[in-house]
Amino acid sequence: MYAILDIETTGGKYNEEGITEIAVYKYDGQKVVDQLSSLVNPLREIQPFVERLTGINSKILVNAPKFFELAKRIVEITNGCVIVAHNAEFDYRILQTEFRRLGYAFESHSLCTVALSQKLLPDAESYKLGNLVRSLGIPITDRHRAHGDALATLELFKLLLEKDSKKEIINTYVKELNRNKVPTKFLNVIEEIPSEIGVYYIHDSEGNIFYIGKSKNIKKRVLNHLTGANSKAIKIQKKIARVSYELCGNECIALIKEQHEIKSNQPILNHALKFRHFTMGIRLDITTPYHRLIIEPVIHDKDYLEVFKNKKDANRKLRWWIENFTLCESQTSLGNPNKACFGNGIKECKGACVGDESTKTYNKRLIKIRKSLQYPHKNMLLIDKGNATSEKSFIFIQNFVFQGYGYFKLNHQIKTIKAIKARLTPIENNRDTQALVRSFIRREKYKKILDLDAV
Repeated sequence: MYAILDIETTGGKYNEEGITEIAVYKYDGQKVVDQLSSLVNPLREIQPFVERLTGINSKILVNAPKFFELAKRIVEITNGCVIVAHNAEFDYRILQTEFRRLGYAFESHSLCTVALSQKLLPDAESYKLGNLVRSLGIPITDRHRAHGDALATLELFKLLLEKDSKKEIINTYVKELNRNKVPTKFLNVIEEIPSEIGVYYIHDSEGNIFYIGKSKNIKKRVLNHLTGANSKAIKIQKKIARVSYELCGNECIALIKEQHEIKSNQPILNHALKFRHFTMGIRLDITTPYHRLIIEPVIHDKDYLEVFKNKKDANRKLRWWIENFTLCESQTSLGNPNKACFGNGIKECKGACVGDESTKTYNKRLIKIRKSLQYPHKNMLLIDKGNATSEKSFIFIQNFVFQGYGYFKLNHQIKTIKAIKARLTPIENNRDTQALVRSFIRREKYKKILDLDAV
């Protein structure tokens, strides 16, 4: 649980400042569950430059509550939370200073979105809140007011969480708040898990992720782990201390995120997907006069027209190509290159197996297969549902190469390549991601395709 915080102060000497406005948004990783926004009477002088910057002056604050009147509510809303702020050291220090004046020792863990941005957005031109969020297409209103800056920080933090594919933020959070604390009942673990599509992360008592999964219904899948009797379920039940999750909005991004983060994090229980999700491939062999289609286990340094989870799926696709592109079975790994194919006998083969068809004509049809497997447009966005009704997701293809995914609420956030990349969570363009994206395009499992060259 996070408490997104922003504070405006009177300015003045170090540790003598007072709070003039505070905003706190309690965020559970998916939505705001509580909030506080209030002016504060600091009972001290406001520096002139601060008045000009914020528009807050002593007259406005005459009837505002004093800090002691808000203190209990602030403790309630931040209890058990990690304080998140842009330049967290400043906001956290000011908050501690005000509580110290009341004789109360306020303590909490904190995360700074400046430091996180420097790590996860290394190419940003500026890390000042206003400049940074504008470069990311995040709307910001009432700049230098607590509620406006806190809401912008919240949207920035959401984006940083999304870009944190190695789960360094989540791991740090879990380690700080749950060290050596294993829930005694499984119901405590799943209490806040939603019944929505996304990726989930199962942590041990040290906060380390030891299993990553994807499901259309996260709660149901985790319950299956906790009530199952197979060897994997038993291992999970012995080690589980906490489950974190990230909603994805749609199945394509959930699958991409799952396979990418399993490879990035190498959880000990994800043996099957650590290296490759699609183990069989169809390769085009151009070393023979009639180019041949070969089904084989995927080899790292070879190119494949398409990859598959198993040999059965690969065989099915190759037979479909043979039928729909009038290919010769003998010129594939399904037939014997030294014999006439069955199709030749029933006039369904044009004679490549017996030399009746020219190699040039035959190989042209193989080129058509290759072209049919390209993405529909050179530069494009695959638009689908996001995590809320006001949000959409995108998958970005540039120069026919998969780049990654992201989320947006407003069209201007994806108006240019620069804006797209600012919101992008980069993912490696490997065979697995290619197969997943192509599959969803082929089955039309998306809302729309945006051709960026036609915009």
